[in-house]
Amino acid sequence: CRRVLTSNFCLHCVNVIHSSLKKKTYNLIYFNQTLPNILITGTPGVGKSTLARRISERTSLVWRDVSKLAEENRCLEEYDPTYQCPILNEDRLLDSMESMMGKGGNIVDYHSAELFPERWFDIVFVVRTNNTILYDRLTARGYQGKKLEDNIECEIFQTILDEAKSSYKEEIVHELESNTQEQIEVNVNRVCLWIEQWKEDNAV
Repeated sequence: CRRVLTSNFCLHCVNVIHSSLKKKTYNLIYFNQTLPNILITGTPGVGKSTLARRISERTSLVWRDVSKLAEENRCLEEYDPTYQCPILNEDRLLDSMESMMGKGGNIVDYHSAELFPERWFDIVFVVRTNNTILYDRLTARGYQGKKLEDNIECEIFQTILDEAKSSYKEEIVHELESNTQEQIEVNVNRVCLWIEQWKEDNAV
């Protein structure tokens, strides 16, 4: 069960390097959550990490950068020369996240929505951005050639949004436009308000 993993990842590969055990069932004992689990997903360069970091700074939720978790838990295997990034051992990563997700209070930041068990998340935010703005952001990161083209194409065809809607109940999947600083602020406030409402609705 492997996939290419990198913050510079070409999202087309999410659908090509497919896990035969996708949506693996775990015998996870969930505790009584006092905080929700949130998935923030989208094409590289749309602003996922900025949003996740800002929300974490304003709340008691913990920002979980999946790329860092994979490295810390030794979930990376051989190198993929085409996309210049390592291969992710999906099962090992999910096993390493199992306990923390059961406790709640996590903001998971990743460029794919379909990897995780559906029950892990209370809400899913798909961050989107204008293709021209995304192009500028990715070229500033050094993207070029096929890597750049594939990521832009994935945003044009809303690959991650469709993936999220097919992986989770549509009512918990929400789009967030992230083209300007003002929109980023609105998104941070919106998610923080949702967290407060969740806490009220789930108060013991």
